[in-house]
Amino acid sequence: MLDFGRFALRLSERVLVVDGAVVALGARAFDVLQALAERCDRVVSKAELLDLAWPGLVVEENNLSVQISSLRRLLGHDAIATVTGRGYRLALAPTRPDSASDAARTTPPTNPGRLQRRLAAIVQADVVGWARLVARDASGAARAWKRTRVELIERTVPQYAGRLIELTAERLLLEFGSAVEAVDWALALQTALADRRVGADTDEDGSRLLHMRIGIAVDDVIIDDGKLVGDGVNVAADLHQSAGHDDVLITQKVHDFVQLKLDARFEPLGERLMRRTRRPMQVFRATLAQASAGNQATRGRQALQLATLAVLPFSDARPAADGSADDTYFGDGITEEIIATLSLNRALFVIAHGSTLRFRGRQDDLATVADELGVRYLVAGSTRRTGNQLRIHVSLLHAADQRILWQERFDGSGDDVFAFQADIAERVAAAIAPPVQDEEMARVRQRPTERYGAYDCVLRALAGIYQLGTAEFDTAGQLLQRAVQLDPGYAQAHAHLAWWHSLRWAEGRAAPQTDDGALALQHAQRAVQLDGRDALALSVAGYMLSLQNKQHLQALDMYAQALAINPSCAAAWARHGATLSYLGRTDAALAQVQRAMRLSPFDQHMFWHFTICGSACFGGGRYDEAVAWLGKALRLNPRYNGARRFLIAALVRTGEVAEARELAQALLADLPNFSVQRFGQWSPLQQPMLDNMLQALQIAGLPG
Repeated sequence: MLDFGRFALRLSERVLVVDGAVVALGARAFDVLQALAERCDRVVSKAELLDLAWPGLVVEENNLSVQISSLRRLLGHDAIATVTGRGYRLALAPTRPDSASDAARTTPPTNPGRLQRRLAAIVQADVVGWARLVARDASGAARAWKRTRVELIERTVPQYAGRLIELTAERLLLEFGSAVEAVDWALALQTALADRRVGADTDEDGSRLLHMRIGIAVDDVIIDDGKLVGDGVNVAADLHQSAGHDDVLITQKVHDFVQLKLDARFEPLGERLMRRTRRPMQVFRATLAQASAGNQATRGRQALQLATLAVLPFSDARPAADGSADDTYFGDGITEEIIATLSLNRALFVIAHGSTLRFRGRQDDLATVADELGVRYLVAGSTRRTGNQLRIHVSLLHAADQRILWQERFDGSGDDVFAFQADIAERVAAAIAPPVQDEEMARVRQRPTERYGAYDCVLRALAGIYQLGTAEFDTAGQLLQRAVQLDPGYAQAHAHLAWWHSLRWAEGRAAPQTDDGALALQHAQRAVQLDGRDALALSVAGYMLSLQNKQHLQALDMYAQALAINPSCAAAWARHGATLSYLGRTDAALAQVQRAMRLSPFDQHMFWHFTICGSACFGGGRYDEAVAWLGKALRLNPRYNGARRFLIAALVRTGEVAEARELAQALLADLPNFSVQRFGQWSPLQQPMLDNMLQALQIAGLPG
């Protein structure tokens, strides 16, 4: 029973007693009064009252106003206070307040003439997909939420010296005096929810099992007319909205408070822009050091916090008055095809098609859409049909500031819609990867190096991996080695490290005591062992077989696997072309490399693509073409000796021996120990191309 002086609630009988007499009270009014009485220590929001009195139902606020008015007529107008902008509070003191209520009432003394501020740990959370759960099974969702609310939240928060401010399935707001207590409580809640989900789709009363997402911030908060506002509330809200299923996300400040004080792990997720405060903050995912069985789901690539991207439903660009058939199906087909193709790139984390469909036709600010989806990049587009002709516009945007990083227009025929969709998807997926990578590298360069994770190390290494013969190239190798130390299971880190070792070895820049060739092969094979579905890793491993072991046929098999997995992987097409050029298959090699260049026309590998074209032309006796391609390669990367060697040989075969000898002297200045014989011993070129190359190098004056 709840006793409040002149009235009492007998909960078991669902009876209201006023001045000793039983008073008739409707079921909804009783539920509202019970909710207020049980939470008499705080303001109860309208949303929370609606959630408690009409569980699982969507009702208008005026229903609540009607019940509040009827209660005031019974108890007196002052019995229930309205707190503007917040909700309602029972203004009567309980006759026998329990210890939990006493603890919750304990607040630090304040000066009523001053704005009230304090440092607090703020927790914001919600039930993931609550609206969808209610639409699917309202009564089941309501039962699950009631059980969670009563058993796992209301009973436990006081034990951690926390204070409930708002409690609904769609918004849980709590205040803790200690960051340690806040994180400890959140991890305990997620563990309890996970334990309930083990081996079951529903709990014992048939209700749906819930997933929650939680954000925790420590910052200044303001008490404004009884309402808690300020940066702490805003940052916690941003964190929880960007969290995934079962996540507990915390800021750097929270991490600093709780580190070494809890038996927990803290996974760095990198820097995120807080939408409400416009402040960038380092974010961590907190998990128990020994997670329960239900909380051990593998996170795969997402754990690396790869570049996150969403493809929004393409719009129909026709005028509204156009009476032609609806082409929404075509826009959906293009969108789904692009998502499927982008998902094959293991360096991206792409939001599923079903999660983006709800944004069709919505006029949201794109930054808001990105916040809801938790992504850094958005792909948006439109389709337009005129007769049998199709036109598609596609843009890649940086979500936070809506900068356009790339855009393109594609035209085609409606004769074969599916082939057109597949071609567009392949080209879009390949074109998007380089600008996203450039943007990610720029983002990482702004961060302190001591906070790098494995993914950050790889990104920073890619910025220097082709600055051959410089300190930046050496730093790239160190960063890649650090990446595989931080995460030995990171396949792409091993693949990039293999590529770095092969560059140092083939360029003649390896230190005498190192065996870069063997290390390149070792890391390439390890990458494939870790992820046999990564096209990049397969292409690197294939190239190492071709370059190091001269196993060209086996390499071609690996390229075929890579391209079957991801046909938009430009690097795989180019490496395929390189091996074909070693075999002297000029036309096939050029076709493969030119496809790579068509897929990714602004790739940082372009100097290497030009070199492959030059080597293929040299092998086919098309020396003038070889000179043109190799000259382009050296203009893009003047220190690339692979292009310089082939250009020397091609110039000799075109009769420009003086220029070839001048270039040979530049090569020797860079590599004093170069010899034609040693190059011939390891070169992957096949006969008769190899002898032709070696003879031309000697004519240019390079030592035998």
